[in-house]
Amino acid sequence: MAEPTVHPIRIGTAGWSIPKLSAPAFPVDGTHLERTARVMPMTEVNSSFYRPHRPETWARWAASTPLGFRFAVKLPKAISHEAKLVGIETALDRFLAEAGMLGDRFGPLLVQLPPSLRFDPAVAEDFFALLRAKFDGAQFGGDVVCEPRHASWFTDMAESLLAAHRVARVATDPAPVPGAGEPGGWDGLRYWRLHGSPVMYHSAYEPAVLDALAERFLAEAALRPVWCVFDNTADFHAVDDALATMTRLAGISP
Repeated sequence: MAEPTVHPIRIGTAGWSIPKLSAPAFPVDGTHLERTARVMPMTEVNSSFYRPHRPETWARWAASTPLGFRFAVKLPKAISHEAKLVGIETALDRFLAEAGMLGDRFGPLLVQLPPSLRFDPAVAEDFFALLRAKFDGAQFGGDVVCEPRHASWFTDMAESLLAAHRVARVATDPAPVPGAGEPGGWDGLRYWRLHGSPVMYHSAYEPAVLDALAERFLAEAALRPVWCVFDNTADFHAVDDALATMTRLAGISP
């Protein structure tokens, strides 16, 4: 029997679009976000990576969801990909002022890094120290997760730096480099991003894979909160895979 779960397991999708064939699993009334938030405990905001949203938009999203619902929020690419984490304090302040309107609905901040960005200890230290200082003084969230995609980030030095700043390293499928399929960094939180396999963004996950994920999540949740985002949205499998995983968790929880 699985160990008793003492920390939350939050399963959700990238975005909150409800495919037509998945609609029967959700209430019929309300926006897609309102309907999603009545069934799933979280969602991941990916649109913030591409463009800013007005503070009023973030506030409206928060007001559309029940207590306990959380948004994971992706850092803008202007900070992570274009500036490459350097000279970004003004942009970071602006982004946090906007996204901070989520209030207590603000979950982890996702820092996804470009595949070309090598681990530079000085740059990483400056960025994560600044980010941690901003979050420690904020009235929301506080968790940070990082999805590096260059092999140089999967070293003892990089792991230690992330852990020192309480940054959990994302487990990604498919793994872009060796080691990326397992979580790392700070061990106070686990975060999975599942993009679909074998065809990224398109493939659904096999039942046996979802079985194994549910068992893993339960084991991890005995020690720490667990987040899992299905991003295999291109052929509309993310919602069904998320719901199937939630059903498995309900069935095997003690």
